[in-house]
Amino acid sequence: MKRIILEMGTGNDLYGMDYTKAARRAIQDALHHSSLVMFKSLGLDHVQMSVRVTVAVQDPAKLDLEALKAELPRGRAEVKAVKGGLNVEDPDNATTHVIATAAVEAFLPVDASDWRISGG
Repeated sequence: MKRIILEMGTGNDLYGMDYTKAARRAIQDALHHSSLVMFKSLGLDHVQMSVRVTVAVQDPAKLDLEALKAELPRGRAEVKAVKGGLNVEDPDNATTHVIATAAVEAFLPVDASDWRISGG
């Protein structure tokens, strides 16, 4: 399997301190940066694609990984949670703003020797 796509995104939940909501937004942000036209152009099937998502928040145990996995529209998906992201405290309003980051990687079983750059 060769990694063919790497996209990053950020998301937040400003008032609910909902880590899954912030992570969902980070994943959607990353997905909105990529376009997978190569599948149709090259006759590849999305089913062959393995998608690995790493989401970082301050409290990874509070993430609903199955809900996040459901955000991925194509491929065989797996989601992993790690410590990261950022909590921003607002003591004047007794609120914590949650910021999540996500990396979305896509892999395909391609052989580099099957590819060449054409000059034309």
